[in-house]
Amino acid sequence: MANWCSNTIVFEGNEGVIKQIQQLFQTMKKKEEQTEQGQLPDFVPNENGGYFFNIYWNEGDTGVFQYETKWSPNIEIVQKIAEYYQVNFVQDYEEMGNLVYGRATFSDKVLTDIYLEEEDFETYQFDEETNTYHFEGEAYESDCEILETLLERKITIL
Repeated sequence: MANWCSNTIVFEGNEGVIKQIQQLFQTMKKKEEQTEQGQLPDFVPNENGGYFFNIYWNEGDTGVFQYETKWSPNIEIVQKIAEYYQVNFVQDYEEMGNLVYGRATFSDKVLTDIYLEEEDFETYQFDEETNTYHFEGEAYESDCEILETLLERKITIL
């Protein structure tokens, strides 16, 4: 059984093109519901996986999607979509079972993927006794804020 990687993607570009991408995701979502299988856009060859599962978006959001992939993010597939429609994107992803946490950005035809590495995860500890995370002298109820801080620091450096 695969570990599920959670993905949030924001496409940026011409409003009309973003609406076409919205339609693409609606079509993939319907197809997934009918077939109970992950989906790829028709123009992306079925070579290396990268299937979209459990696609959803918040009512009123255009060009912003959440979905799951098996094990890791499908950055290459999302890049193919962006190239096909000539748009940019920001993709946030996480799969904490394998310490996968990062952000891919595709802007002006350049892909940048910044992610946390094992040593980043070692900078904080979980205290089972108090059920809190400890990072740089502070206690946190969840590691979400810590992970965001660590990733933002890496993004700022580049």
